[in-house]
Amino acid sequence: MNFPVTRQAAAVSLALAVISSAAVADVPSPAPSPDAIPTADTVVVTATRTAQRAVDVIADTTIIDAEEIARSGAGSVADILRRQRGIEISRNGAAGTTTSVFIRGANANQSVVLVDGVRFGSATTGTASWNAIPLGAIDRIEIVYGPLSTLYGADAIGGVIQIFTRKGEGAPVVTGSVGVGSNATRQADAGIYGSSGGPNAISYAFGAGYEDSDGFSSTRPGASGYNPDEDGYRRRNANGRVTMALAPGHEIGAQFLVSRLFSQYDSGTANYDVHSDNDLNTAAVFMRNQVLPNWHSTLQYARSEDKSGNFTNATPSGASQIDTQQDEFSWQNDIAIGRDTLQLLYTHRKEEVPSMQRSRITNSYAAAYSAKRGQHLVDVSARHDRSVYGSKNTGAAGYGYDFGNGLRATASVGTSFRAPTFNELYFPGYGLETNKPEKGRNREVGLRYDGNGYQLDATYFHNRLTDMIVSSTPCPDGVNKSCAYNVNEGLLEGFSLAGSTRLMGVDLRASLDWQDPRDETTGKQLARRAKKHANFGADYTMGTLKTGVELSVSGERFDDAANNRRLGGYGLLNLHTTWQFTPDWSLLMRLDNVADKQYEIARNYGTSGRTWFAALRYRIR
Repeated sequence: MNFPVTRQAAAVSLALAVISSAAVADVPSPAPSPDAIPTADTVVVTATRTAQRAVDVIADTTIIDAEEIARSGAGSVADILRRQRGIEISRNGAAGTTTSVFIRGANANQSVVLVDGVRFGSATTGTASWNAIPLGAIDRIEIVYGPLSTLYGADAIGGVIQIFTRKGEGAPVVTGSVGVGSNATRQADAGIYGSSGGPNAISYAFGAGYEDSDGFSSTRPGASGYNPDEDGYRRRNANGRVTMALAPGHEIGAQFLVSRLFSQYDSGTANYDVHSDNDLNTAAVFMRNQVLPNWHSTLQYARSEDKSGNFTNATPSGASQIDTQQDEFSWQNDIAIGRDTLQLLYTHRKEEVPSMQRSRITNSYAAAYSAKRGQHLVDVSARHDRSVYGSKNTGAAGYGYDFGNGLRATASVGTSFRAPTFNELYFPGYGLETNKPEKGRNREVGLRYDGNGYQLDATYFHNRLTDMIVSSTPCPDGVNKSCAYNVNEGLLEGFSLAGSTRLMGVDLRASLDWQDPRDETTGKQLARRAKKHANFGADYTMGTLKTGVELSVSGERFDDAANNRRLGGYGLLNLHTTWQFTPDWSLLMRLDNVADKQYEIARNYGTSGRTWFAALRYRIR
């Protein structure tokens, strides 16, 4: 394969392999469940659209559990994601500003984002409003790497990220927290979760929260529109979920998430509060039925809204508003055939952009089959999508073999595509209605060891992209000044390694990514993506006190497609401590970027220096 691996990288891989061998011989007792790496008993939903034990899942998956989210003290979901393997972010300032998330080097619009099964994102840009997602409402995050278009349709080239909010079960639980930190950050949230029990049990989960921060200047000297003032943000959110059992095997339910974000940014030095208003709303009603002992059916109607307003001056020309809406009806059938599972899926999705007076409908049909025979795992899937951009057929196949003693190998192939956004199709003077979907063809192999208190995951992937849509000035059509059009080819190739163990009472974890995301047409590295990045962590528990250290390291990147503007590499050191001083009360303290590192993830945009955060949390059952 044409993929550079340095001698240092090879040495690290060899060292981890030696540690693994020693672990098998010398460590008889298992370590507690580590962050991010699913254990054999972990249940994974996103990889197959149905609950499965991680040991039966072929796809490469990472789990971010409630404990990691609770101790993160993060200002945004993106800040947690950037600490995971295979994930990088780019942001135009503080936590409230525009944010992009890259999975395995794929573009930000080449991934699918879900909240409790509801797809959301802007139809004009093709990306999710990460800055508007409330962290306090989240219970768990699943990241599935690689193409999943056969399960989720358009845009699932790099992977799928699904956010799960809290669910209600058992006796009522009341939670609450308040926190303060650097940049005059203030946070608070509260929730109640539980279930009534009985033959017509009603489960419920409701939460609300807010966050305010004075922030810091979103730009630095040299940036267009630089202003040294502080650019803060304010986020308000509420979420809820209710389900009712109609009879054994039958239930109905509804859920919602509402988030409002006010965020300041820079656009010159005029005395005007330049800001954006973002509204993120999702809602769904669903019904689950056990039609037959071996047949489970799920019907869902969902709506998501992404509303974005920008205000740069007091005149009417200084205000702009772009609203998009997605409505989706889905019918999923999971049919057990002996020990195998057949999944049949139909979805009808309508996207609308009122300001463009445009909409499009996509009808999709998919089938997946998974089987387990002794040491062998097999899954195959196929999908047909039809929309205004034409028909697309995608397929995938995966195989896993269990060698025993916790060692497993996997291999998979799959095709995927990204639908052109409304901007790329219809934006006046830029979009071309002749633009076709981008296409991806991926193959990967993986090896996993889970036993004797050690976990190791190693994955190599090779994802070739064709018909990539790029922006060009002037436009080749000779009519538009600039435009988006299909011309480029790309390659997302890399090797990901993750491991965890317990050594002398300390829980250790590490992940390293070597990748080469490049534009094959120009031979250039894709913008704002590094070839190497890594994360390390260590946690130690002593009675009611748990303390830990985190280190994130990233290599150099380029801020532009031509690779003329270099962004230097960086390393960030974070410290955290949690004190559970009563069964119901805990105190979190964090210190991030301990060395006060000055760095950039987007040219001339600000990043936070050394910051602190403290939170008091309450949970009573």
